[in-house]
Amino acid sequence: MAQGAPHDRGGESIEPVLVVIPTYNERDNLPEILRRLHEANPSVHALVVDDGSPDGTGVLADDLAVADERVHVMHRSEKAGLGAAYVAGFRWGLERDYATLVEMDADGSHAPEDLPRILDALGDADLVLGSRYVPGGSVVNWPLRRQLLSRGANLYSRIALGTHINDITAGYRAYRREVLEKLPLDEIASRGYCFQIDLAWRTVRAGFTVVEVPITFTEREIGESKMSGSIVREAMIRVGLWGLRHRLDQLRGLFSRNG
Repeated sequence: MAQGAPHDRGGESIEPVLVVIPTYNERDNLPEILRRLHEANPSVHALVVDDGSPDGTGVLADDLAVADERVHVMHRSEKAGLGAAYVAGFRWGLERDYATLVEMDADGSHAPEDLPRILDALGDADLVLGSRYVPGGSVVNWPLRRQLLSRGANLYSRIALGTHINDITAGYRAYRREVLEKLPLDEIASRGYCFQIDLAWRTVRAGFTVVEVPITFTEREIGESKMSGSIVREAMIRVGLWGLRHRLDQLRGLFSRNG
């Protein structure tokens, strides 16, 4: 499942790899997710981006970083949204010459054991999405309402944007650094899960190749989901506007060619 034109990667290595893990009140989940990450992927580094968690997640992350040189921590003073946390993490990684930057949730919904397959797929892609909605992908322990919301959001995005990506809202993904270097990260205002649609859409429009790899997404067992009505509304409004602008650009191009 791929979209976009192939790029000549010239055998470029995907190493070193940085996994960016945003946290807000994930103290109970963080040690286990880092343990699993390094058990399945011993060479990767992790950057915990903590938005001032009142439960002490940031302090715990510092302790874990002292014990393991592969773990790094960025402290932010307030909860500014998933998108802002990832952009900050991407900038940190790009400044330190990581070749691949990965998005991963701290709550265990993204299995670290799937990461080797995602990284392997970067041999033929610039962005790899861990997809719930391609053959072999699945969702575990989600209520029907969440499944309908997620599938509806992806269908709405495909229709509005004219993209063939099945799981454009996927939050488990790996970027080659060249993608993030080219994208205008300063212009990305999406704060919630709309951020995932925003970056994937910009990646496609920039001419990069996007590939989807099936994963099993498992709902968190500890803590509360960060999904809210405002996040859903933001995504619907922004995606609708992006789609309208895209259609208008296509019409202008058609008229200019025929004019």
